[in-house]
Amino acid sequence: MQIIETSLMDVKLVRPKKYGDERGWFTEVFNAKTFAGAGLPDRFAQDNQSFSHRGVLRGLHYQLGEPQGKLVRVLSGRIWDVAVDLRPASPQFGQWAGFNLSGEEMEFLWIPEGFGHGFVVLSESANVLYKTTGFYSPSGERCVRWNDPDLGIEWPLEELGTPIVSAKDAVGTLLQEAELPPAYIPR
Repeated sequence: MQIIETSLMDVKLVRPKKYGDERGWFTEVFNAKTFAGAGLPDRFAQDNQSFSHRGVLRGLHYQLGEPQGKLVRVLSGRIWDVAVDLRPASPQFGQWAGFNLSGEEMEFLWIPEGFGHGFVVLSESANVLYKTTGFYSPSGERCVRWNDPDLGIEWPLEELGTPIVSAKDAVGTLLQEAELPPAYIPR
């Protein structure tokens, strides 16, 4: 497994090795020793899966109280995945990075606690699986608006048009007004 640093501190791409022959292919998608050795979590609390159609945009979600780090993987289809640093004392507070993830490439994206997360579906549909380090807590659920002008996220919407957003995500909070995660603690 290859662990790749990104432009955002603590956010990492995970590229598993794929072994193939005439029968098909095999890959190891999680190994606690490998993850721990790379400074990534080796235990997860919950697995979540979503299925979305082309143009669906989810996010930017995060959770207070019981924060969730997320290991995001696309099983089928293609998405543009975004992580935003929401840790108030982080030197990269408010910065974002976007990543193309697909079922074919099989890269995972590690997004630590204290980051907002969202994605838009670029293919006809996408099946996304993510492991979380904390349990879902409805009372801690928060959302920063996906199109907050202060963030300036460059969503790839040219070919998609207006994204399909849930009612809850459409009225997400602007970053300036958001209740943010606790202070930044470097890893």
